[in-house]
Amino acid sequence: MHVQVNNLKNQIQATRSTLLSHKVYAQINDLAGLQNFAKYHVFAVWDFMSLLKSLQINLTSVTIPWVPVGTPNTRYLINEIVLGEESDVDELGNRISHFELYLKAMHQMDSDTRFIDELLLSINSGMEIKEAIQKANIPDLVKQFLQFTFDIALNAPLHVVAAVFTFGREDLIPDMFTEILNKVYAAYPEKVSIFKYYIERHIEVDGGHHSQLALEMVAELCGNDPVKWEEATQASIQSLQMRVKLWDAIMGQ
Repeated sequence: MHVQVNNLKNQIQATRSTLLSHKVYAQINDLAGLQNFAKYHVFAVWDFMSLLKSLQINLTSVTIPWVPVGTPNTRYLINEIVLGEESDVDELGNRISHFELYLKAMHQMDSDTRFIDELLLSINSGMEIKEAIQKANIPDLVKQFLQFTFDIALNAPLHVVAAVFTFGREDLIPDMFTEILNKVYAAYPEKVSIFKYYIERHIEVDGGHHSQLALEMVAELCGNDPVKWEEATQASIQSLQMRVKLWDAIMGQ
């Protein structure tokens, strides 16, 4: 497992480095920059949950009557991650999903939630996800990012979904971002305290414990199949490239 995981990490490193050194972080040097960043980054926080639910639907039993699905180990791994992502705690200790916590942080800092609110309204009204994305009043690069995510979540084989979830979306907060955030928080503590808590919580939970669980999940789903590992690698690279497009979209606003 360790050899195959390390090999995948080595192959995605160049694209990952491009993402982590993106110029978008230099724009987040004041409250206005953080507000603009959150306005579009929230889509990555939101669609991440659909990748997670795709894994839960396919790796555990969510139908009645219940029957065992998959292996007990993968069931444990995905249920543990779902619990933390969907029912974590906010800065006051109240239960909340990471997405709802992010929205709460956006409201505190007066970041515009209109675009994500409108997309969720379309979905809740019964519109298909592809149509909702196409009709959304968001930049084309953000639409491409979302379309890729839902194509993976709805159509890709499980080991590919797991790889995108693990290597394309988790553990992507560079030290530079946290340093900038601390400076913005020092200037506007009453506006940025929840967002700062969200990032710290994300690093603690998603970048630590959950990342290890996700690595184990990918390893179990790919097994010793070289074709699956190659597919997982290529999908992870593409996922990182799509995140670069999201950062490009934010740069252009």
